[in-house]
Amino acid sequence: MDEEQLTRIIRDVIAKQGGETMNNLFDRHKMEKVIDAAVARADELKVGVSICLMDQATNVQMFYHMPNANLVSSTLAPKKAWSAIAMKEPTKDISKDIQPGAPLYQMETMLDGKLVSFPGGIPLVLDGTPIGAIGVSGGLIEEDQSICEAAVASFMKESK
Repeated sequence: MDEEQLTRIIRDVIAKQGGETMNNLFDRHKMEKVIDAAVARADELKVGVSICLMDQATNVQMFYHMPNANLVSSTLAPKKAWSAIAMKEPTKDISKDIQPGAPLYQMETMLDGKLVSFPGGIPLVLDGTPIGAIGVSGGLIEEDQSICEAAVASFMKESK
């Protein structure tokens, strides 16, 4: 079997499953709509944020830093997306597991500060399969969470 035959078989299997390729999942036009939804929610809340869309391999697919966002948000948004992927849960749910006496106590320090345990990072899951995450930073944690939820809702809507 040569490479062309194998490629054809893989495409046929994906088409029969109704699945999308990773390229389609993180299409630039779709991601721009997701960023637009996040910015609209941030504008409603009158806050500047950074927004990071990351695929499951932790590659940043799109990043936007609003002009009125604080500088630290450009560091924290990708960390929130990474943390949601690494822990397979929203970052708002991580904190309880890393407190003194909890099973993952000191994990943040073991990961050299890469893990974020406060709201604003949500995994992207399609048909039960993790495909990436969105991270938002720049506002109060409740604002980051709300903006991230708007971005995730937009991503899911665009993925149907």
